Amino acid sequence: MSFMTELKKRAEYHRTLRELRRLPLDTALDLDIYKGDAPAIAHRAVYGA
Repeated sequence: MSFMTELKKRAEYHRTLRELRRLPLDTALDLDIYKGDAPAIAHRAVYGA
């Protein structure tokens, strides 16, 4: 993977993580998202399983 691709992925990861952490608690619970799992969910969303 190129350096620029890595930078874009990293930015996308942090943006996704920030959005997940900003979810209101009731919304996160409705989506079955535990806030402590946000880093793993963001990683999977950006980099795949």
